[in-house]
Amino acid sequence: MTTAADNPATTAARVLVQALAALGVREVVLAPGSRSAPLAYALADAARADRDRPAGAPSLTLHVRVDERSAGFLALGLAKAADAVGETRPVAVVTTSGTAVANLHPAVLEASHAGLPLLILTADRPHELRGTGANQTTNQVGLFGSAMRFAADVPAPTGRAGEGRDLRHLLSRAVAAALGSRTGAPGPVHLDLAYREPLAPASATWPAPAAAGLVEVQRRGPAGDDGGPHGTPAATDDAGTVVVAGDGAGPLARAVAEANGWPLLAEPSSGALGGPCAIGAYRLLLGRPDLGGRVRRVLVLGRPTLSRPVTSLLARDDVEVVVVAPRGADWPDASRSAAQVLVEVPARLLGGPSGDGRPVSGPWLDAWVAAGSAALAAIDDVLDPEVLAAPSRAGTRVTGPLLARAVARATSEGDVLVVGSSNPVRDLDLVGVWDAPPLVLANRGLAGIDGTLSTAIGVALALPTRRVRALVGDLTFLHDVGGLLRGSLEAPADLQIVVANDDGGSIFATLEHGAPERADVFERVFGTPHGADLSALCAAYGVRHTRVGDVDGLAPALAAPGPGVSVVEVRVDRAGRRALMARIAEAVDDAVAALSH
Repeated sequence: MTTAADNPATTAARVLVQALAALGVREVVLAPGSRSAPLAYALADAARADRDRPAGAPSLTLHVRVDERSAGFLALGLAKAADAVGETRPVAVVTTSGTAVANLHPAVLEASHAGLPLLILTADRPHELRGTGANQTTNQVGLFGSAMRFAADVPAPTGRAGEGRDLRHLLSRAVAAALGSRTGAPGPVHLDLAYREPLAPASATWPAPAAAGLVEVQRRGPAGDDGGPHGTPAATDDAGTVVVAGDGAGPLARAVAEANGWPLLAEPSSGALGGPCAIGAYRLLLGRPDLGGRVRRVLVLGRPTLSRPVTSLLARDDVEVVVVAPRGADWPDASRSAAQVLVEVPARLLGGPSGDGRPVSGPWLDAWVAAGSAALAAIDDVLDPEVLAAPSRAGTRVTGPLLARAVARATSEGDVLVVGSSNPVRDLDLVGVWDAPPLVLANRGLAGIDGTLSTAIGVALALPTRRVRALVGDLTFLHDVGGLLRGSLEAPADLQIVVANDDGGSIFATLEHGAPERADVFERVFGTPHGADLSALCAAYGVRHTRVGDVDGLAPALAAPGPGVSVVEVRVDRAGRRALMARIAEAVDDAVAALSH
């Protein structure tokens, strides 16, 4: 009987899988194909139960998806969930050659901008077949361009001496680059792996695990200890300071706000929303001269991505902007106005003026907190059904902000909420305030609607003991409806998907494109009504579906998600979106103005 060593592709794939496990990879997502067969066979062995796994094969969790774009975003969700709970580790994605590779590009870009460690492992034809017109052969090398932290074109294995050592060394470099171990800039890496036939195993015998070539790379921590060599925020009146917590800021943003008694303007996916300094509906307060107009310094953590008022604040000439960017070569400064970029918050800003770390209050913070509370109360008054419209035989209509408020109230500490781009995340930003917030995640690296369902399913698979819910718009749902497809042999996820279905792109109605004078073109090129039957789509994928048409049906539908993936479709009014947001802004302005009288 031949041995595995007689088949270079099989041996190399098995060595690679051993190296992945040795370097901390625990989960791999596979999209089937022929050229990637050596990896598929090796991963199938590694995914077997302990009693069935061949000697030498490591233990890995395998997820299989037929759509490469869904596979990429599923891996992104797995990586995002691990990162959010402090267990940062790379997740690998395996595809065959050709267009399969290109379908990973959206997830790769999101991972690059979000700083998530993905290992992109793409199978390829051997070098002698490239440029010959061979089937499913294109130039995959460098396909992802500058999005990669590391990339290598790996020749087809031949079985030469030392080949396993070299492959393990290459994997060590790739994983270190994905984790940002040397650079502090985690992100995706790409190994383009050429394989010659035969592609199927010649033997069930695995090579013995070996350490030759494996490198333990120490991960770099934040530079500096007290901000000394990196500068500290210039002295200024603390009564004019606010903390802006963008996507991924983490609990540090909340800690520094509470230590200094500074208002906290936190996006939902910042990981900092909550506590006594968090300001509700903050974006509607920044235009007020007595609040936003008095800001003189902003401490920025994470990536602010949601609000034009925040963007305008950071661009003001009379505001000092201090950015804290603990990792990565770049830092968020879209307005090109940052005065300082620090790798960490100076220690003196975490101890409080008294040095004991207790939250500090004062007129500046109190004014913001009072305004935020008044703003949220005013929004509630506008959203309450009896204010919006008298109930009809069809029930009181649901609006996007009202749905976001209902989802926020149904989501508690310990839960996970994955929120889609466009209106859902902005509505949640307006109404979502918790004393004890859930874990809120979003794809804000590039803020696209791509792959959101697959991301949420990846999060649910990674956090199986927590209740996971997703809030998305109808276009986001339709864009990734293929993510609902799960093979019968794949592990199920428990996930409730709440779809705000307003039959189109209502976010554009709140922008300049939705102005009345542009109504003649709005619907076709911005609103894009589709009329899709979401219940029929769910039925096709074997997913439970519930339709909610009025306010009274919201709470019962959200209360009991049940096992597996389920969809709650909420019919949302789109025609009144622009007018509703104007009414909310006016009500908030009146309520805050009344505080000074």
